Amino acid sequence: MITLDKSKIKYILYDLDGTLTDSARGIVNSLKYCLNELGIAGWDDQALLKFVGPPLRESFGVYLGMDEAGVDNAIKIYRTYYADKGIFENSVYDGIPEALERLRQAGYIQAVATSKPEVYAKKILEKFELSEYFKDICGIPLGDESMTKAQVIAESMERLGISDKSQVVMIGDRDYDIKGAHSNGIPCIGVTYGYGSREELESAGADEIVDSPAFIIP
Repeated sequence: MITLDKSKIKYILYDLDGTLTDSARGIVNSLKYCLNELGIAGWDDQALLKFVGPPLRESFGVYLGMDEAGVDNAIKIYRTYYADKGIFENSVYDGIPEALERLRQAGYIQAVATSKPEVYAKKILEKFELSEYFKDICGIPLGDESMTKAQVIAESMERLGISDKSQVVMIGDRDYDIKGAHSNGIPCIGVTYGYGSREELESAGADEIVDSPAFIIP
């Protein structure tokens, strides 16, 4: 764990899927399309939820045991559906717009650091009229799934010109967010309303855990 002193926080970095928006339906439907095209059976909707949040390349490799070429092909098929339909099979969590506005009024600089391709993240946030709250929206380059969450967070911090790490906190719902933040020397607040359980967040070493957007930074 890393010391979290909220009195020093100036910058807030947010994960996207499971933190700002409930994107499970679009991701699961894209996965079902992909697995059907590949002739892979035995995965129900509940089991596919483990794919929501972590980098897609890592999930295909770990959960489906694919080699690099197989992962490349699976991602290409997945995005055939996602780019056309799945991207907007999505909704904003209750309380997020209010929390973002409150924190903006309080003077915090807010940004997004997501393992989703940046082009998709921007489209989603524009669709739901949330992009205005963020100074920067940082994701991975489309077609380059090798970028880790830690690297995305580092890139986001560089774009924002952050030099004092005590001034920044990450907000996320999965262990990848916490580990990525900690590898960059910054704390992470875990949220339980997303896809990661309280046990997952605690095990990963979340510096604080909240159950509602209203309590991200009171």
